[in-house]
Amino acid sequence: MPLHYEKDGQVAVFTIENGSVNPTTPAMHKELFRCLKDFLADTSIRVGILTGKGERGFCAGDDLKAPVKSGLTPKQELTDHLWPHHDEGDEPSDFSWSRDVLALERFKPIIGAVNGWCLGQGMIYLLSLTDIRIASTNAKFGFPEIAYGMGGAGGTSRLGLQVPHAVAMWLLLTGDAMEAGEALSCHLVNKVVEPEALMDEAYRVAERIARHPPHAVRVEMEAYLRCRSLSQADALAFTKHLYRVQRMGLREDGSRPDAFLYRQR
Repeated sequence: MPLHYEKDGQVAVFTIENGSVNPTTPAMHKELFRCLKDFLADTSIRVGILTGKGERGFCAGDDLKAPVKSGLTPKQELTDHLWPHHDEGDEPSDFSWSRDVLALERFKPIIGAVNGWCLGQGMIYLLSLTDIRIASTNAKFGFPEIAYGMGGAGGTSRLGLQVPHAVAMWLLLTGDAMEAGEALSCHLVNKVVEPEALMDEAYRVAERIARHPPHAVRVEMEAYLRCRSLSQADALAFTKHLYRVQRMGLREDGSRPDAFLYRQR
């Protein structure tokens, strides 16, 4: 399976391994879903790292040469759309598992470590599955789908929520790739390092996150992600609720475990 998933102490690493530029296949999307479910359920794992093997490509997007269903009638296409994975067997025959990956509710941080090309579905996963991003100097980011008549990446990736509108439109409508330095300037990534330092830097950041109380990280992520679409009044009410839930972890004698080093509000 060209997706390698391993656990190293409190850190889990997802590595896309499929040739020089690491395109994704239907089977890889299904495997990524399975691995993410394990990652989210394993309380001993605190942080994830998503990367691609080698220096040429983090992920060049879906492999359009991968064998998929063909010659379907309109009715068969509709059936596949409404009931994905039906009659699938052991090997998926379309890319629909990517939708299951994007639909996962996730409140555990993942760091993106980007080396080389990050295009199409690779960009969608970077934007949707990572919270902090380290790029190597040779990283390039883009959505080339427009050139092939396959629009829609802007809605799937929610790119406009993460970079300014004009930057999002440039990427989506021109199909041009963005260099690492430009990605840093528009805050698409947090830091740019030399290729040989990429994984060391990703691990360093992961360790900084893992040293914090796990409940605090979990609650911080949920508060941030859910409140982005709430009014200020609703955001205040929701975060107050989360804060009180945390305080239920206080011991009966009034002492505080390290996950609740907060002053009384």
